[in-house]
Amino acid sequence: MKAIQKREQNGLNSWLLPKIFLAGLVAGALLIQGCSVKSKMMSGLSDAIVNNDDLAMVKAGAPAYLLMIDGLISNDPDSGEMLSTAAMLYTAYGDVFVKDPDRHKKITAKALDYALRAVCASQKSACGLKDAPYPEFKAHIEAMKKKDILPLFAAGSAWAGWIMARKDDFNALADISRIEDIMAKVTRLDETYRDGAAYLYLGTLATFLPPALGGKPEQGKAYFEKAIALSKGKNLMAKVMYAQFYARTMFERALHDRLLKEVLDTDPVVPGQTLVNTYAQTRAKVLLDQADDYF
Repeated sequence: MKAIQKREQNGLNSWLLPKIFLAGLVAGALLIQGCSVKSKMMSGLSDAIVNNDDLAMVKAGAPAYLLMIDGLISNDPDSGEMLSTAAMLYTAYGDVFVKDPDRHKKITAKALDYALRAVCASQKSACGLKDAPYPEFKAHIEAMKKKDILPLFAAGSAWAGWIMARKDDFNALADISRIEDIMAKVTRLDETYRDGAAYLYLGTLATFLPPALGGKPEQGKAYFEKAIALSKGKNLMAKVMYAQFYARTMFERALHDRLLKEVLDTDPVVPGQTLVNTYAQTRAKVLLDQADDYF
C-alpha cells in the first residue's frame, strides 16, 4: 500500500512540464509583442525554452505567464489555440508545482474549462462534451478531424490532470475511459503528434491501476514502447514513465533499474528536448533512490 501511494503521488502528468510550459510562454510573449511577430516569437521562444536546462527558472516564471495567458484569453475568448495553450499550461503548473489539494483542484478545474471551451471553439457540435452521454461523447470524438488535434490533445491532458487532483473520487476515476478515447483518437489522426505523446498517456492510463483493479499492464507496456520508438529515444521521460507505471506495477526490478539507469547515462542535451530530459533525469534519480523500499 505504501508503495502504491508513492506511485500515485508521483503524478500522472509529470512528463508534461517542459513542452506545456513552452506553449504558455509562447502565448504570454504574444500578449506582449502582438500578432504581427507571432511566427518569429514562437520560433525564438520554442528554441529558448525547450533547450533550457534550468527547471527552477521555469518554475519561477510560470505564475506570471499564467496571468498573461488569462489576459490574452480575456481579449480573445473564442480562440481555440489560446484556450488550448492555457489548458495545458494550467495542467502542467497544477500537476508539478501545486501541492495544496484544494488549490490543485481549482487549477485543474480551470484547465479543464479552458480545454473544453477550446474543443467547442474548434467544433461547435462538441460543446458540452464532458457531460454528454457516452454514446454522444464517442460520436463527437470520432467526428474530430486533424485540424482539431490541438484542442483534442489539450482536452485529454487537462482531463487527466483534473482526475489526478481528484484521484480519491470514484466518480472522477470513471472518466478515465473518456481520456483513453480522446488519446486513441489523437493517435489515429497523427500518431507522431508531439513525438507520440498520446501513447505516453495511453500507457500511463493502462498501468495507473494494478491489474486487480482493472489495469492493463501488457497493453500499457506496448504503448510505452511505441512512445519511445516514436520519439526515437530523444524524450527520456518516456522511459521514466515506463519504469514508474509498468515496471513498478509488475514488480520487474531489473527492467525498472535498467530503464532509469539508461536515462541517467544519456546526455540530456538534445535539440528540442533538453528541458524535458533534464526533468526526466531528476525523476529517474528519485525513483532509483526509492527502489529498495519499493521492491
